[in-house]
Amino acid sequence: MHKTDWKHKFQIGNNFETIEGILSGNSMGICFEFKQDASLCIHFKPLNEAFKVDIHKLENTTLLNFERDLIDEDDIEYALDIMTLFNKFPQCVVTNTSEIEQLKKVIHLLEDEYQSDAASYIMLKTLLKVLMLHLIRYQNDGFLEQDLNQKRVFQFLELMETHFLNETNSSFYAETIGVSSKRLNQILKEKLNLTAKQIIQQRQITEAKRRLVRSEISPKELAFELGFDSHSSFSRFFKKNVGVSPSTFKKHH
Repeated sequence: MHKTDWKHKFQIGNNFETIEGILSGNSMGICFEFKQDASLCIHFKPLNEAFKVDIHKLENTTLLNFERDLIDEDDIEYALDIMTLFNKFPQCVVTNTSEIEQLKKVIHLLEDEYQSDAASYIMLKTLLKVLMLHLIRYQNDGFLEQDLNQKRVFQFLELMETHFLNETNSSFYAETIGVSSKRLNQILKEKLNLTAKQIIQQRQITEAKRRLVRSEISPKELAFELGFDSHSSFSRFFKKNVGVSPSTFKKHH
């Protein structure tokens, strides 16, 4: 993949003004704050959310933003682990020196690859996965307490990842979590500024784009796999959200 093709999917650096806002709402962010006491505070920006702190006021930081596509291209277990990492807690603190050094090495490799004229999308994606796997390993050490509504957001996202192909009605998720559909949508609107239906539709679009690019499936077959009643309803849905028809998208990717 040419550099200009993935530039909109991945950003890393120290200049927040040139990084923030470049990626779409379908992106996730991590701010690494290297503190004077030699600890590392990691701030997470889940999908469709903002950082819980003003990262502009932090010192000695590195900001990483990436599109959801970069994790959805892998297996669902990995995607769920990432969703857990980003939605379970807003931040974590790593104090173990060897762990911090490991993270620094991977971050520096990401920065070097990103800035290289010969930067490779596959290499960046691989390094990002290494970084994420390190963070997943550390996720139970030093995390701050989450509030009840944040837990419900995480529950919804975890359920949605495994059921969005078959369950597109918010009532299923609300009943499973133990709240009313109205309350679930209130929580999601407060935390993510999106309703359950909007989040499910966003996930359907991401999955549709992934399958159109990575498989030989036809748009008609895909429509029924994603739970649509007809090819035409899927085409209208896809074009409304992406701007082109599924056939056109597949042809150009």
